[in-house]
Amino acid sequence: MIFSEFQLLKVLAEEMNMRKAAQRLFVSQPALSQRLQTIEKEWGTKIFNRSTKGLSLTPPGEMIVQFAAEVVEKREKVQENIQALESEVYGTLKIACASIVGQKWLPKVLKRFVKKYPYAKISLMTGWSSEISKALYEGEVHIGIIRGMPEWKGRKIHLFEDSLYLVDREIRNVEEILTTDKPFIQFKSDSTYFQEIQEWWHRQFQMAPKQSIIVDQIETCKQMAFNGIGYAILPAITLDEVEGDVYKLPLLDEEQRPLRRDTWLLGYDSAFELRQVQAFLEVVEECK
Repeated sequence: MIFSEFQLLKVLAEEMNMRKAAQRLFVSQPALSQRLQTIEKEWGTKIFNRSTKGLSLTPPGEMIVQFAAEVVEKREKVQENIQALESEVYGTLKIACASIVGQKWLPKVLKRFVKKYPYAKISLMTGWSSEISKALYEGEVHIGIIRGMPEWKGRKIHLFEDSLYLVDREIRNVEEILTTDKPFIQFKSDSTYFQEIQEWWHRQFQMAPKQSIIVDQIETCKQMAFNGIGYAILPAITLDEVEGDVYKLPLLDEEQRPLRRDTWLLGYDSAFELRQVQAFLEVVEECK
C-alpha cells in the first residue's frame, strides 16, 4: 500500500461515512469506493461493512486501520523532525485548548500565527481541561492550553489570568443574593472551576442557593444572565462586550482580593523543540 491509502483508511475510520470521507479526501464517492475495494483486495479481507447507516469496521479491519493510523502518525513525526531542521516553519501545530479560551483568546493569536507562518498547518481540539490533559498524556497534541491550576511535570507557561464576576441585571451587591428569588445559573465545567465557585459560595453564604439552573455551555449561561433569567458567575474573558445595564460584581477571596482564574500552556520538552511550537510561543509573547 502507498502512503495515501493509509490516510484514506484513517479518514474512513474517523468518519464511518463514505460521503463525508470523500469530501475530506477531495475525491468522488465512486472513486473512494473503488479505491477501498482495491485496498481490501490487496489485504485479502473485508475492512469495512457497508450499510444504509454508514460504515462499521470488521475485526480484521480494526487491526488494519490501527496499523494505518500508526503509519500516518509516524510519518508525520518524521516530517516534523525533518522540517524542524529547516529555517521556514512547516509541519502541523497540534493544540488542545480549553473551550472558552478557544473562543475568546486563541483566535487572535492564530490569526497572527497563520499570517506570519503561512506554510504551517494547525490542528485544534477544544474541550474541558481534563480532556486536554488526556490528549497531552497520550501524545495526541503538542501543547495544551488549560484553565485553573494544573498538576503538570512538564513545561508550563503562564499565559494570563482573569477575574471572576457575579453577573446580573438587577443585583448590585453580592449580599442581595440572599433575598432574590432568581435562580443561580451555572454551566457544566471541569471539577477545579466548579470547586472554586463552591468554596467561594459556602465561604460567603454558608447555605445553598435557593434554586439553580445548570446548562451545558458557558455562552448559554451568559445569555440567560444577560436576559434577566437569573444571575451567574462568569470569568472576565467572557465579558468583553457587557452591556451597560448588566451589573458585574467581582468575587473576592478571604483576604478581599479579586478571585482569579489562571490560564496555562503545557507541553513536553520534546514538543517545545519543534519549530512550529517555538514559532507559536513567539507569537503568544507578541500578543501579550
